Amino acid sequence: MNPQLESAKVKVLSIPSWICRLFGPASDHTSIGKNTVSSDALIRATKPSASMALATAAGWGRGLFTLVRITMMAFRHPWQSGFAIGATLVASTFQLMIPRLLGQAVDHTQMAMSGGAAGQAAQDALLTTALLLLGASVLRGLFTMVQNYYSEAVGHHIGYELRLACYEKIQRLSFSFHDTVHSGDLITVGLLDLEGVRMYFSTALVRMILLSILIGIGAYMLLSTDIVLGLLALSFVPFVGWRSSVTQLKLRATWLDLQERLSVLTRIMEENLGGIRVVRAFAAHEHEISKFEAASKSALALAHQRVGIRVTNTSAMTFSFFAAMGLVLWVGGGKVMSGEITVGTLASFLTFMTILQMPVRQLGLMVNAFARASTCGSRLFALLDLDIAIKDAPDAKELALTDGVLRFENVSFAYPGSEKRIVLDDVSFEARRGQTIGIVGPPGSGKSTIAHLIPRFYDVSGGKITIDGQDIRKATLQSLRRAVAVVQQDSFLFTTTIENNIAYGDPWAKEGRIERASESAQLHNYVLGLPIGYGTVVGERGVSLSGGQRQRLSIARALMLKPAVMVFDDSTAAIDAATEQRIRGAMRRYAADRVTIVVAHRLSSLMHADQILFVEDGRIVERGTHEALLSLGGRYKALYDLQVRPGDEVLSA
Repeated sequence: MNPQLESAKVKVLSIPSWICRLFGPASDHTSIGKNTVSSDALIRATKPSASMALATAAGWGRGLFTLVRITMMAFRHPWQSGFAIGATLVASTFQLMIPRLLGQAVDHTQMAMSGGAAGQAAQDALLTTALLLLGASVLRGLFTMVQNYYSEAVGHHIGYELRLACYEKIQRLSFSFHDTVHSGDLITVGLLDLEGVRMYFSTALVRMILLSILIGIGAYMLLSTDIVLGLLALSFVPFVGWRSSVTQLKLRATWLDLQERLSVLTRIMEENLGGIRVVRAFAAHEHEISKFEAASKSALALAHQRVGIRVTNTSAMTFSFFAAMGLVLWVGGGKVMSGEITVGTLASFLTFMTILQMPVRQLGLMVNAFARASTCGSRLFALLDLDIAIKDAPDAKELALTDGVLRFENVSFAYPGSEKRIVLDDVSFEARRGQTIGIVGPPGSGKSTIAHLIPRFYDVSGGKITIDGQDIRKATLQSLRRAVAVVQQDSFLFTTTIENNIAYGDPWAKEGRIERASESAQLHNYVLGLPIGYGTVVGERGVSLSGGQRQRLSIARALMLKPAVMVFDDSTAAIDAATEQRIRGAMRRYAADRVTIVVAHRLSSLMHADQILFVEDGRIVERGTHEALLSLGGRYKALYDLQVRPGDEVLSA
């Protein structure tokens, strides 16, 4: 595994046990889709109820655990986080000096206006105070810059680690997970949710430290100067704290809902782009636009609701701040006139409150950042914490190939989450090196499932699958999938050159080997006719190639691996009969030293097989050579007559 990915994974997932005991599980009832499941069920990635609504609405316990986890990730970068917090402390200290210096300057100015020796001394003191004020302001600005720089640096480090860990996790999650989770939901988690977590350190944690220092130390300074004015100056704090708590809960709940609606938008866009040819063919663009517009309006309405919550509460908090300032000015003015305090002292109080104005106005944004990080982190960590259903056993060993014998021994299988529906039941067969096994049967009989069990895309429910006597569950996945190549009917191609697509399994393969694999797949002559040959870039998902060309390219890609078991899962369905015949002829030299499994609906694709298995309702009901099955006069014979020698009633139909 890439060491950077492993490092990122460790940094993301390692949580001390004392925190787990203190805060409990990350989510007691984390929702992964339409259904809500317990946290114990969440770690089983094989449940088909899984979709990606990966957290429920507000809850301090769950949210607090998530915030602690993100904070721990930030402190894994001690230098950057230390500089950011240290600069915040120093910047806030200089900021607290400004009101006191400004008050002294006002008093010195009044004394300087009186003239005489005292006035001259006051002028000198005013100059000194002005220089100190200038120095404090400059230093505050410099340390604020350091704070902003290192706060962003910590956030980007967190984003980098989470991005790698998230992508690596998606690569390793089992087929059963991807069967039930829409890719648009995963994209939303990997982009929008990750961004919400990344911004937590700078927009929430550091800002909270700054505001806490300004209010805490500032409160002591004000109360020690004049307790009445101090209480009035800080009278807005309890109200702001209460409104902040209420706002946090509301924003956390609505942010989850907004993420779900944005996931729907992403899903609609992705499906539309993937099926744009179908949309155009059926002139359904107006329907697609209306569907996208409805989803957009739904997200916009909730976004407006969130803005309303934030603006209303921020306005209320700001009003309380200015009300407190008005009271300070009124009461403080009376104290100045009665001689209890100087004008400079009153100026210090008002300046301190003015300095607090911007942090207070940003308090709503800070609360929103906490709420967003809590919700986004819950969804993101729910994905990262999922257990891998298909993984190496603790004692897994490299698959040792000798005779190349593939054996199914009383294999039964049901898809995770649908255990009552048996897909395969007591399937047994053996295939030796050089043999070709054909698998045929009606749709939904379990043919492709057999193909997917060989490379262990899923684990069998009963029985076992062995290669050279070794249970594939006890072999490492990497060695198993080097030994088994599957060519699927859905031929996915990457947006890169034809050469890179063919050599995907062996990027360092020489050009001659790539061309030989292409010749065997009957693709070489077509590629030579292209302007830049193997350097031609195929479109997204190979859209510039025909269905048959994409399948031939997939066959060439599989041939590059030189596997011990080659599985063709209806991979010639889009290829014409003549080309398929040529591919089959070219494949004979490859099939001589490996097991070949051919799954097909078209009997011409597997009539040459050494053994043909007819699968129906998950069971092998007939087996034998093509001739033996015809003489048997059973289901295979009926299918053969339907395809090769259709009766009059079929032709008339």
